[in-house]
Amino acid sequence: MRALRIILIIVVILGGLFVIADRVAVHLAEDKVADKLRTTENLTTTPGVDIKGFPFLTQLAGGSLDDVEIGITGYEAATGNGGKTIRIDELKADMKGVSFSGDYSSATADTATGTATISYAELLKTAKSEPTEVAPGIMARVVGLSDGGNGKIKVAVEGTVSSLGVKQTVSVLSSVSVVNDKVQVHADSLPKLGAGAIAEGRVRQITDFQQAIDQLPGGIKIDKVQAAQDGVVISVKGSDVKLAG
Repeated sequence: MRALRIILIIVVILGGLFVIADRVAVHLAEDKVADKLRTTENLTTTPGVDIKGFPFLTQLAGGSLDDVEIGITGYEAATGNGGKTIRIDELKADMKGVSFSGDYSSATADTATGTATISYAELLKTAKSEPTEVAPGIMARVVGLSDGGNGKIKVAVEGTVSSLGVKQTVSVLSSVSVVNDKVQVHADSLPKLGAGAIAEGRVRQITDFQQAIDQLPGGIKIDKVQAAQDGVVISVKGSDVKLAG
């Protein structure tokens, strides 16, 4: 009986040491992956890396991780417009089946899904905010974007009748979608500016706009988009996503 007790104590101690060694190893690996990702993507801040699953050491021995979560704040995504970028407040991605080299110099995920959040203030920069003539004597511009409820964006348009010096601000609800790797905002109905009729095409030059979002980490692509309280939330996905190397 005493021998059995001793064996049980030894097993518990060894098990505890294994758990400690496993957690130390996973934290070291997370730090290495984060550093490599920061270097590869030229990030200004170190991303958060969370390697899921237990035990880690058995995954390490197999050269593949089941599940890795990545979190990046303040990511500047390319827009394909003369080197201009658009700021993504928060980018989260869940990587599945991550194969890596022994020194973590290269790592590739079989699949990745996640979300990217862009504020309305940032998205407003892509709209036509400079006064534009939509009809003789009538200038218009987008002056605000906000949550319109039910997955819509509220677009505030300011119109000015030059001859009278009168300004009016009207709002329209717009649908937001992803078209050809671009976030597209399209007015459901058109605002009435001034007393005269204005051609639809002229008004839509103001109310409707698109924003490309290119070169996301690892080559992931935007998939869907939805309006939320503080901005738009974009679903992203990809396959054979390179985290490093």
